[in-house]
Amino acid sequence: MIFPQTNKIEYKERKYRNLIEGKDLISFQIKEKESDLFIRTNQELSFYAQQMVLNFRGQIENYINSYPLFKSTLLPYSQDKKAPEIISSMIHAAALCEVGPMAAVAGAIAEFVGKELLNYSSEVIIENGGDIFIKSNKVRKVSIFAGSSPFNQKIILKIESKENYIGICTSSGIVGPSLSFGKADAVTVISDSVLLADAAATTVGNIVKTRKDVEQGLAYAQKIQGVKGAVIIKDDKIGLWGDINFTVVIYLFSYSSDSIHKGIVSSIALSTFL
Repeated sequence: MIFPQTNKIEYKERKYRNLIEGKDLISFQIKEKESDLFIRTNQELSFYAQQMVLNFRGQIENYINSYPLFKSTLLPYSQDKKAPEIISSMIHAAALCEVGPMAAVAGAIAEFVGKELLNYSSEVIIENGGDIFIKSNKVRKVSIFAGSSPFNQKIILKIESKENYIGICTSSGIVGPSLSFGKADAVTVISDSVLLADAAATTVGNIVKTRKDVEQGLAYAQKIQGVKGAVIIKDDKIGLWGDINFTVVIYLFSYSSDSIHKGIVSSIALSTFL
């Protein structure tokens, strides 16, 4: 077993997957134990994707069998020059975020499978437990699932077409199976590395326990090398920082912003938009 179990609410139907644009692509789902990947590509690649999931999960499971501390530690793990690339990448990303390597496991599987699929498809979108690998030839929109917050599905990120893939990862202290010591409705992090975005979302999410922690969480996100942007939602409060194109839609009101390149945007109370 890879993923730790928690007592949080789990949205088993994963309806939030409909919040990622990509209906012009072929969709398929790969399930293997705790891994549940929703994949979109230019062509049907489910057999190959299944083999890749088995391969990379197998590497992680074999390493855990040999080194159980890799799974259980909540602290950075010492780099192992003999470890498989996916293990080394998890160790590196987690160390940058001051968490254990398993904080990057979902992002690691999404990224490594995604990179392999790019050999067969010019566009690949993978969602794995709230962590997204995206390489698209057109603009895509991704809404943020934020549980019971009034901002749930009201924050829409605009992802521009880029030469390389990016990672968009969300951690929640309220919903989902992943371990979090915080109480944020959603912490979404953007990075060129899906592993880093995953680990960063976890560590920032651990900080946010009340509305008052939103600014502190954003300040910490800025300090993580490789993080390009972050969105934090706690109850009726939202904070945004970084290189983010977004739209906020509340009832019949819509607010749009171009990229935020510098500084912390003041956290916005819901009343600002009503």
